[in-house]
Amino acid sequence: MEGVLGADWGLMGDRQVVDVFDDIRALLPVLRERAGQVEEHRQISADVIGQLTDIGFFRLLQPRAFGGFEADPRDYYAAVRSLASACGSTGWVASVVGVHPWQLALFDPRAQQDVWGENRDTLVSSAYAPMGRAIPSDGGFFFSGRWSFSSGSAHADWVLVGGLVVDDADEPIDFRTFLVPARDYRIDDVWHTVGLRGTGSNDIVIDDVFVPDHRTLSFASTVRCSGPGQAINTAPLYRLPFSAVFSTTITAPIIGMADGTYSAFTTFQTGRTAAVSPLRLSDDQFMQAALAQSARDIELSWMQLERNFSEMLDFAHADVRIPVSLRVKTRRDQVSATGMAVGAIDRLFDHSGGGGLRTDTPIQRFWRDAHAGRAHVINDPHQPLVLFGRSELGQDIHDAWV
Repeated sequence: MEGVLGADWGLMGDRQVVDVFDDIRALLPVLRERAGQVEEHRQISADVIGQLTDIGFFRLLQPRAFGGFEADPRDYYAAVRSLASACGSTGWVASVVGVHPWQLALFDPRAQQDVWGENRDTLVSSAYAPMGRAIPSDGGFFFSGRWSFSSGSAHADWVLVGGLVVDDADEPIDFRTFLVPARDYRIDDVWHTVGLRGTGSNDIVIDDVFVPDHRTLSFASTVRCSGPGQAINTAPLYRLPFSAVFSTTITAPIIGMADGTYSAFTTFQTGRTAAVSPLRLSDDQFMQAALAQSARDIELSWMQLERNFSEMLDFAHADVRIPVSLRVKTRRDQVSATGMAVGAIDRLFDHSGGGGLRTDTPIQRFWRDAHAGRAHVINDPHQPLVLFGRSELGQDIHDAWV
């Protein structure tokens, strides 16, 4: 987590971003110890969420106008990576819930006041797929739908969900993100999975509620890196592309899981002997080579993400539109980073033998969690790779995720 923390850290009371990092390091042993319980309960405990809240993690990307740090996104992802190295589910929920202040900063300031006006530690979950149906009405929309995979929703008081605005003929005319308070939706407990079991990624159900216009944001504005909230939140952070910020939110914890696997694997192999010979497995040259390959892939996956965010931040600081070529490269490298991290985990898992299958070892849990994260639609490599190829060949790019 060293390297990119700058002098302008921002404040939460008298706290600084560097203090958040220090407290995360202190929390990691507790997260490792509780990882099995998190999985068993299919939910992160309110106690852990409370600790992450108290140390200021969820305010890292929150606007200064509402008590946040407006931290460098590279620092945010480094914090996520560290959390996920101890517990994949905790890192995943922290990453997804912790990024929502970034998008809320783009909403009408009235929406930000609705969420943070009384409590600046209010949390928001999400389910962005356009599964909702919104009917325009005076001053807003009547809105209904059902959404899957809202990670950490049990700990949130609001949700961001996607929906299509329809006209009188029931034809879609806009795709918007809707901000809805907990009193207007219910959570259906349906999260029974083989990986990321502790994320509580349950369903959100909304039945014909009114959402005022100021609590919505057109996805067209999001793609343009613009929103009414930028009138008060002017930091370069809020001029980054949604496609880069949110896709990296999914990849960063997977790289953290690879870190956790690597650490658990090296500890596990030290002094271990083969079942069919007295040789120490740590002397196996094939295993040593696999270890080197995995270390390389984990490092390279992270370097790609940091490099691209450094380039995008240079444009954002200059208040220059980030070029499409960099956006498609960022998506290319994001899906590639996920693939490299999961590949590193697979390689280590393959060399763990039968002992790595035991439910009391973290290796198998990281392996399952990483593959569950890999299944997220944003990690599907095909479309980003095609878009990069089209861009390199000088062809037009028309894609909502760029």
